[in-house]
Amino acid sequence: MDRLESMQVAVEIAEAGSLSAAGRRLRMPLASVSRKLSELEAHLGTRLFARTSRRLAPTDAGAAYVAACRRILEQLGEAERAASGEYSAPKGDLTIAAPIVFGRLHVLPIAIDFLRAYPDIDIRIELADRVVDILEDHIDVAIRIGALRDSSFVASRVGAIRRVVCANPAYLAARGTPAVPGDLAAHDCISFAGLGPPGHWTFPAGGAEVSVAIRSRLSVSTAEAAVDAAVAGVGITRLLSYQVAAAVKAGALVVALQDFEPAPAPVSVVHTGQTPLARKLRAFLDFATPRLRAALTPGVVA
Repeated sequence: MDRLESMQVAVEIAEAGSLSAAGRRLRMPLASVSRKLSELEAHLGTRLFARTSRRLAPTDAGAAYVAACRRILEQLGEAERAASGEYSAPKGDLTIAAPIVFGRLHVLPIAIDFLRAYPDIDIRIELADRVVDILEDHIDVAIRIGALRDSSFVASRVGAIRRVVCANPAYLAARGTPAVPGDLAAHDCISFAGLGPPGHWTFPAGGAEVSVAIRSRLSVSTAEAAVDAAVAGVGITRLLSYQVAAAVKAGALVVALQDFEPAPAPVSVVHTGQTPLARKLRAFLDFATPRLRAALTPGVVA
């Protein structure tokens, strides 16, 4: 039995929640995953996982064993990276996480330029509109939008994002431009599920928030679809400023109700702060941070 491989299998099962999902992550046949788990449990003389109604969950012994495996595998990875020179020269694999649209518009162009500047570094970009787990998902650096939860991670603020109400100029010319949030009741609206329920939008009011009922003529699940519908004149939409920046710059959308916008959401670059800091990560932070700050200039639709 290859004990290191078996440890990796146990960790992946714990993270994925099933043998089949672990097999996909490891690119290993289901039968092989099942056999390696059985061999490991026989070697240890204990049950590592128990099946609940929906997934495989570690037993008490399994949870302790998986936690120890993670530490051992991380230490082994550190040793291999140090031996290969990753801490003495920018080289190796770098994994970046970012929200989908923000990542495509701002992170991907920076990553492409970075690859040209650093030929010994390879990049994997995880685009997802959820808060990824930096440790469990093996992320080197993440771009986060919004207030950060208290943690031991290192964060550097690079800018802020506004939540804006906007519409096609022709639509506003025909239906009128709302002067206060309550005016939205007389308009057709386009809701983006990623920014809240389709029937209400919230706005700041005297240190609190007020919920304004809207008529959602169209509800969509992606920001791009909301932008396209607003440009087509379907109605008024509410999105994050970077999602509409290109359409606003082109004159296809104009921003309304600016005096009623919530406080801008901070944009941060986050990493674990491990020491020593790998040169590949240090190189990316030095390369990307000033470029992100320049792109997220305060006071503009970025």
